[in-house]
Amino acid sequence: QHRIAPYLMRRNKRDVAPELPTKTEVVKMVPVHGAQRELYEHIRVSAHTKVRTVIRKKGLAASTVDILAALTRLRQVCCDPSLVMDTTDRPDLRSAKLDTLDELLKDLLSQGRRVLIFSQFTSMLARIGARLEERGRPYLALTGASRDRQSLVDAFERGAADIFLLSLKAAGTGLNLVSADT
Repeated sequence: QHRIAPYLMRRNKRDVAPELPTKTEVVKMVPVHGAQRELYEHIRVSAHTKVRTVIRKKGLAASTVDILAALTRLRQVCCDPSLVMDTTDRPDLRSAKLDTLDELLKDLLSQGRRVLIFSQFTSMLARIGARLEERGRPYLALTGASRDRQSLVDAFERGAADIFLLSLKAAGTGLNLVSADT
Protein backbone atom coordinates (compact mmCIF):
# COMPACT_ATOMS: atom_id res chain seq x y z
CA GLN A 1 0.00 0.00 0.00
CA HIS A 2 2.79 2.42 0.85
CA ARG A 3 4.44 1.83 -2.52
CA ILE A 4 1.36 2.47 -4.64
CA ALA A 5 -0.30 5.18 -2.51
CA PRO A 6 1.48 8.04 -4.36
CA TYR A 7 0.00 6.78 -7.64
CA LEU A 8 -3.59 6.44 -6.48
CA MET A 9 -5.86 9.41 -6.74
CA ARG A 10 -8.71 9.43 -4.27
CA ARG A 11 -11.49 11.84 -5.04
CA ASN A 12 -14.65 12.52 -3.13
CA LYS A 13 -18.01 12.65 -4.86
CA ARG A 14 -18.55 16.23 -3.70
CA ASP A 15 -15.37 17.28 -5.55
CA VAL A 16 -16.18 15.42 -8.77
CA ALA A 17 -19.96 15.65 -9.08
CA PRO A 18 -21.44 18.10 -6.58
CA GLU A 19 -24.84 17.91 -8.32
CA LEU A 20 -25.35 14.35 -7.04
CA PRO A 21 -27.39 14.00 -3.86
CA THR A 22 -25.61 13.15 -0.62
CA LYS A 23 -25.37 9.53 0.37
CA THR A 24 -28.14 8.31 2.65
CA GLU A 25 -27.34 5.49 5.05
CA VAL A 26 -30.08 3.43 6.62
CA VAL A 27 -29.02 1.06 9.37
CA LYS A 28 -31.17 -2.06 9.49
CA MET A 29 -30.74 -4.19 12.58
CA VAL A 30 -31.25 -7.88 11.87
CA PRO A 31 -32.01 -9.85 15.01
CA VAL A 32 -30.76 -13.44 15.12
CA HIS A 33 -33.13 -15.96 16.73
CA GLY A 34 -33.65 -19.64 17.24
CA ALA A 35 -31.14 -22.16 15.95
CA GLN A 36 -28.90 -19.49 14.40
CA ARG A 37 -28.65 -17.73 17.78
CA GLU A 38 -27.90 -21.02 19.55
CA LEU A 39 -25.15 -21.80 17.03
CA TYR A 40 -23.69 -18.32 17.50
CA GLU A 41 -23.63 -18.74 21.29
CA HIS A 42 -22.06 -22.19 21.01
CA ILE A 43 -19.29 -20.87 18.75
CA ARG A 44 -18.83 -17.77 20.92
CA VAL A 45 -18.35 -19.78 24.11
CA SER A 46 -16.05 -22.26 22.39
CA ALA A 47 -13.98 -19.48 20.79
CA HIS A 48 -13.76 -17.60 24.08
CA THR A 49 -12.32 -20.65 25.82
CA LYS A 50 -9.88 -21.35 22.98
CA VAL A 51 -8.69 -17.74 22.74
CA ARG A 52 -8.16 -17.50 26.50
CA THR A 53 -6.06 -20.69 26.40
CA VAL A 54 -3.98 -19.38 23.49
CA ILE A 55 -3.42 -16.04 25.24
CA ARG A 56 -2.24 -17.84 28.39
CA LYS A 57 0.20 -19.91 26.33
CA LYS A 58 1.52 -17.32 23.84
CA GLY A 59 0.61 -13.96 25.35
CA LEU A 60 -1.74 -11.35 23.92
CA ALA A 61 0.60 -9.95 21.25
CA ALA A 62 1.25 -13.40 19.76
CA SER A 63 -2.43 -14.37 19.76
CA THR A 64 -3.68 -11.87 17.20
CA VAL A 65 -4.27 -14.46 14.47
CA ASP A 66 -6.31 -16.68 16.80
CA ILE A 67 -8.39 -13.73 18.01
CA LEU A 68 -9.10 -12.54 14.46
CA ALA A 69 -9.99 -16.10 13.38
CA ALA A 70 -12.52 -16.37 16.22
CA LEU A 71 -14.06 -13.00 15.36
CA THR A 72 -14.24 -13.92 11.66
CA ARG A 73 -16.05 -17.16 12.49
CA LEU A 74 -18.58 -15.24 14.59
CA ARG A 75 -19.12 -12.75 11.76
CA GLN A 76 -19.65 -15.63 9.34
CA VAL A 77 -22.27 -17.34 11.50
CA CYS A 78 -24.09 -13.99 11.73
CA CYS A 79 -24.13 -13.78 7.92
CA ASP A 80 -25.20 -17.36 7.26
CA PRO A 81 -24.68 -20.51 9.34
CA SER A 82 -23.80 -22.45 6.17
CA LEU A 83 -20.54 -20.48 6.04
CA VAL A 84 -19.31 -22.33 9.13
CA MET A 85 -21.04 -25.72 8.88
CA ASP A 86 -23.07 -27.99 6.61
CA THR A 87 -26.72 -27.04 7.10
CA THR A 88 -28.33 -29.32 4.50
CA ASP A 89 -29.95 -31.50 7.17
CA ARG A 90 -30.89 -28.52 9.38
CA PRO A 91 -33.89 -26.69 7.86
CA ASP A 92 -34.34 -24.88 11.19
CA LEU A 93 -30.92 -23.24 10.79
CA ARG A 94 -31.86 -20.27 8.63
CA SER A 95 -29.94 -17.09 7.90
CA ALA A 96 -31.65 -14.01 9.31
CA LYS A 97 -29.57 -11.80 7.02
CA LEU A 98 -30.49 -13.72 3.87
CA ASP A 99 -34.16 -13.70 4.82
CA THR A 100 -34.00 -9.94 5.44
CA LEU A 101 -32.14 -9.41 2.17
CA ASP A 102 -34.90 -11.30 0.31
CA GLU A 103 -37.49 -8.90 1.74
CA LEU A 104 -35.39 -5.81 1.01
CA LEU A 105 -34.66 -6.86 -2.57
CA LYS A 106 -38.32 -7.57 -3.25
CA ASP A 107 -39.21 -4.03 -2.16
CA LEU A 108 -36.23 -2.34 -3.83
CA LEU A 109 -36.62 -4.08 -7.18
CA SER A 110 -40.35 -3.33 -7.24
CA GLN A 111 -39.37 0.36 -6.91
CA GLY A 112 -37.02 0.07 -9.90
CA ARG A 113 -33.86 0.38 -7.80
CA ARG A 114 -30.42 -0.81 -8.93
CA VAL A 115 -28.69 -2.52 -6.04
CA LEU A 116 -25.05 -3.10 -5.06
CA ILE A 117 -24.42 -5.80 -2.45
CA PHE A 118 -20.95 -5.88 -0.90
CA SER A 119 -19.43 -8.60 1.27
CA GLN A 120 -15.99 -9.43 2.54
CA PHE A 121 -16.89 -13.12 2.25
CA THR A 122 -17.07 -14.41 -1.33
CA SER A 123 -18.75 -17.51 0.06
CA MET A 124 -21.58 -15.26 1.29
CA LEU A 125 -21.85 -13.71 -2.17
CA ALA A 126 -22.11 -17.23 -3.60
CA ARG A 127 -24.96 -18.00 -1.17
CA ILE A 128 -26.72 -14.77 -2.14
CA GLY A 129 -26.22 -15.62 -5.81
CA ALA A 130 -27.73 -19.06 -5.30
CA ARG A 131 -30.78 -17.53 -3.59
CA LEU A 132 -31.19 -15.03 -6.41
CA GLU A 133 -31.04 -17.85 -8.97
CA GLU A 134 -33.68 -19.81 -7.02
CA ARG A 135 -35.94 -16.77 -7.23
CA GLY A 136 -35.21 -16.14 -10.91
CA ARG A 137 -33.52 -12.79 -10.28
CA PRO A 138 -30.67 -11.96 -12.67
CA TYR A 139 -27.48 -10.60 -11.11
CA LEU A 140 -23.83 -9.97 -11.84
CA ALA A 141 -20.96 -10.79 -9.50
CA LEU A 142 -17.47 -9.33 -9.18
CA THR A 143 -14.99 -11.22 -7.00
CA GLY A 144 -11.30 -11.95 -7.12
CA ALA A 145 -12.11 -14.91 -9.37
CA SER A 146 -13.71 -12.65 -12.00
CA ARG A 147 -11.69 -12.54 -15.20
CA ASP A 148 -12.76 -9.26 -16.80
CA ARG A 149 -13.74 -6.69 -14.21
CA GLN A 150 -14.48 -3.94 -16.73
CA SER A 151 -16.87 -6.07 -18.80
CA LEU A 152 -18.88 -6.84 -15.66
CA VAL A 153 -19.01 -3.15 -14.74
CA ASP A 154 -20.04 -2.26 -18.30
CA ALA A 155 -22.75 -4.94 -18.28
CA PHE A 156 -24.19 -3.58 -15.02
CA GLU A 157 -24.09 -0.02 -16.31
CA ARG A 158 -25.92 -1.15 -19.51
CA GLY A 159 -28.66 -2.71 -17.35
CA ALA A 160 -27.87 -6.41 -17.83
CA ALA A 161 -28.99 -6.93 -14.21
CA ASP A 162 -30.32 -4.75 -11.42
CA ILE A 163 -28.29 -6.53 -8.72
CA PHE A 164 -24.51 -6.50 -8.56
CA LEU A 165 -22.72 -8.66 -5.98
CA LEU A 166 -19.26 -7.32 -5.14
CA SER A 167 -16.46 -8.57 -2.94
CA LEU A 168 -14.85 -5.78 -0.98
CA LYS A 169 -11.38 -6.79 -2.11
CA ALA A 170 -12.18 -6.96 -5.83
CA ALA A 171 -14.32 -3.83 -5.89
CA GLY A 172 -12.60 -1.77 -3.25
CA THR A 173 -10.64 0.67 -5.41
CA GLY A 174 -11.33 2.62 -8.57
CA LEU A 175 -14.84 1.44 -9.26
CA ASN A 176 -17.50 3.79 -10.64
CA LEU A 177 -21.04 2.46 -10.76
CA VAL A 178 -23.12 5.52 -11.46
CA SER A 179 -26.31 3.69 -12.39
CA ALA A 180 -26.68 2.07 -8.96
CA ASP A 181 -28.81 3.90 -6.45
CA THR A 182 -28.89 1.45 -3.53
